[in-house]
Amino acid sequence: MYVGRGTVLNASAFVVGARDGTGAALMDFARSLEFAPVQRYAGLAKAEKQAEATPLLFFLCAAVPDARSLKPVADAIRFSSNPRVRYSPLIYFARELSVDCIKLCIKMGFDDVIALPYSGDIAERINRQIGQIQTYYETATYFGPDRRNRTGNQRSTDSDHGGGQFRRIEIVRNADTGVNVLRDDFQVVV
Repeated sequence: MYVGRGTVLNASAFVVGARDGTGAALMDFARSLEFAPVQRYAGLAKAEKQAEATPLLFFLCAAVPDARSLKPVADAIRFSSNPRVRYSPLIYFARELSVDCIKLCIKMGFDDVIALPYSGDIAERINRQIGQIQTYYETATYFGPDRRNRTGNQRSTDSDHGGGQFRRIEIVRNADTGVNVLRDDFQVVV
């Protein structure tokens, strides 16, 4: 069961963004991909309640002038005590994409950043979040997908993954059962 393929999808989409403009367009787009229900993000409590009814949640963030404004939402999702929320795909749809924006989204734990207009099949891109093993890391300052070296730069000496304690978590998301944690390893690097 994948988005945009004419099947009934057991996935809900929460759209983070304004009621008009890019937020409204993203709501319409999510409906066209057969997410049900599609609703505006109105806080973590509503998302956690929806997680009881829908196995899989997606958080789709509309373009904003400054992506830093999404940090409170990203933190609320990534540090939720509910695994169905915490490990939900978090995707940012950007109008103008820069390396700095990508780095910022990586640090906030986004699963993907899609630059609009996108020339490929967006449904296929979103489907990469379903049915495949995803590796997440948790450190003292980060929780999110493994995105080391995604911007083409060498890992800095102050990288979160360069030492200390961390958890490496492998998950698989599917529309029938939601998020399945396959492996959760706590490690210490000296």
